[in-house]
Amino acid sequence: MAWEGMDRRKFPRVMYPCMVKVISSDATLGPILAHTENIGMGGLCVTLKNEIKLFTPVDLEVDLLDIDEHIKPKGKVVWNVRRKAIEEVKPMFYDLGIEFTEISKQDHDRLFKNLQMLIDRGTQLSKPYI
Repeated sequence: MAWEGMDRRKFPRVMYPCMVKVISSDATLGPILAHTENIGMGGLCVTLKNEIKLFTPVDLEVDLLDIDEHIKPKGKVVWNVRRKAIEEVKPMFYDLGIEFTEISKQDHDRLFKNLQMLIDRGTQLSKPYI
């Protein structure tokens, strides 16, 4: 769902649909495999069929689509929005914003390198989401 207000993010996000495994502390959900909508140095947005409550801690496994191992930051859900049934793309899904709370220096440096390469190539920065 596009948002027309001011983007207050510290870190811009790049539209980059990489694979991500979300492991919620809510044991009833189990691991969820999805694609990112966008990603930045501070976190990512992912679209899921199930809601994960605000401030729920999550473990992530993100495939940056390069030849190295997946990065494995920890995060927490900082916003979630249920899509409306009238939306054409993925109606009744949830858009979740996940902020990175813990990321190793090695994973941080790799993420920075990949995002910088995308920005240098002119990959579109994402529009802000609420």
